[in-house]
Amino acid sequence: MNVTICIGSSCHIKGSRRIVDTLQKLIEENNLEEQVELSGSFCMGRCVEGVCVTVDGQFFSVSPETVNAFFKENVLDKL
Repeated sequence: MNVTICIGSSCHIKGSRRIVDTLQKLIEENNLEEQVELSGSFCMGRCVEGVCVTVDGQFFSVSPETVNAFFKENVLDKL
């Protein structure tokens, strides 16, 4: 599974760094390092919807407040 987080300026201002940190922690806690590849991307072109995150190409709008639920529903439950 490939999870990509936008780290462009708009998403950075909206908390993408916190989302990256939280996802890294959750991936490690659940021993998913071999199953989930976490990467960053500059501007996904949907700045007003940010923080932009894709899971195997499917777009999601995630905030630092919703990242835990996002991980459970769109990563953990789909593995």
